[in-house]
Amino acid sequence: MNLQPTPCCSKVHARTLLVALLTTLFAVSAHAQSETHAPPFNGIAHVAIRVHDLAASVAFYQKLGFEQAFDLRKDNIPYESFIKINDNQFIELYPVTPKDPIPGFLHLCFEGANLNAIYDDYVTHGLTPTAVRKAGAGNLLFTMAGPLQPSGPQNIEYTQYMPGSLHSKDQGKHLGPDRVATKLIAVALAMKDPAAARDFYINQLHFKPIANDQMDLHMPGESGQEVEIVPATLGTQARLTLQSDNLSKSARHLHKENVAAVKNGVTLTITDPDGNILLLETR
Repeated sequence: MNLQPTPCCSKVHARTLLVALLTTLFAVSAHAQSETHAPPFNGIAHVAIRVHDLAASVAFYQKLGFEQAFDLRKDNIPYESFIKINDNQFIELYPVTPKDPIPGFLHLCFEGANLNAIYDDYVTHGLTPTAVRKAGAGNLLFTMAGPLQPSGPQNIEYTQYMPGSLHSKDQGKHLGPDRVATKLIAVALAMKDPAAARDFYINQLHFKPIANDQMDLHMPGESGQEVEIVPATLGTQARLTLQSDNLSKSARHLHKENVAAVKNGVTLTITDPDGNILLLETR
C-alpha cells in the first residue's frame, strides 16, 4: 500500500500551514501595533481628595507654597478647591458632606493628548467609558470604572484641557515661587486585588511595568509619570509623589512654615491634616 501523501494533499496541508502562520503573524503584529500606537497621555492632570475642613486644607497646602488657582461655589459656598502644582497638574479638594462623610482619596485623572482617540481605543477594546462631555470647568472629560479599591470600584477620570476653560485661563498664574514641588510624578492606588489591578492597567489601559518594580507602571506617552499599585492596607488615604527641584530648599521652607517633615534618605515625607501622604523627592 502506498502511504505517501499525494501532491494534492501536500498542497492543501501547505496552504493550511501558511494560513495559520499568516494568521499568527497578523495577530502578533496587530497586538504590537496596538501597544506601540496606544493613544498617549500628557500625564497626571489631578488627584481628588475629600477633606474634613476645606478651608483648613487649603491653608495647609498654601503653607507648602501651593496656591489656590480657583474654586467652584454654590450659593457662594465653595465645594471644590483647585490647588495648583503647575499649569497642567492640580490637587482637587472636596469637603466631606453628610452623604460622603469619609475623607480620603477620591479619584485620579489623566490628561489625554487626544481624549476622543483614547475613548475610541477603549471602546474598541471592549471597555465601557462614559461619553466624552464638557465638564464644569470647561474641559473635555470622560470617566470609567476601574479595579476594586477599599472604598469600591475605582473611578478613573480622563480630561483634555480646552481653550477658554478655567484651567487654560490660569496658565502662568498661581505658580508660587516657594512651592515645595513642581511636578506630580506618581500616585499610589490601593487595590483589593493588586495582581488583578496590575493586569487591568497593563492589558486594558496600555500601561507599562517598570523593570525593577513590577507594581510601578508607566502611563502611555512620554511623561514618565507613574501609578503605583499597592495593597488595600493603604486604606482610603492618598499617597502622592512629587518632584522637588531642590530638596534642601523645600526642607527649609517647611521648617519656616512649621510643617513637620520626615527625611528618609533623599525623600521628605509630609502628612496633611487628613493623613494623606506627600512624598517629596528629586529625579
